[in-house]
Amino acid sequence: QVQLVESGGGLVQAGGSLRLSCAASGSFFSINAMGWYRQAPGQQRELVAHITSGGSTNYADSVKGRFTISRDNAKNTVYLQMNSLKFEDTAVYYCNADVCGSSWYDCPYDYWGQGTQVSVSS
Repeated sequence: QVQLVESGGGLVQAGGSLRLSCAASGSFFSINAMGWYRQAPGQQRELVAHITSGGSTNYADSVKGRFTISRDNAKNTVYLQMNSLKFEDTAVYYCNADVCGSSWYDCPYDYWGQGTQVSVSS
């Protein structure tokens, strides 16, 4: 079982910055891709940013140039640096991890964090 614990959300004015963190713990062989998703009220959950175990990244068009995803494999932690925040970035942000259980052949398992609220005032 894997637990993902997010932190770093909060209320910020438009144009401000926040840094989200997500730490994975529990029993697993390896963590492959990790990502951040968000869900605004009345909207579907959407991908914000994604990073592979090798460090390749991709971003939603709406956040390119403003958000940066990174990870510390030694700490099993993924980060999301959010700059130039806009009102439309307001959402609950969820961490996601693609995990191998006991070996490379025991894959993939998909885990989600509990979510952290990001609110941007205009």
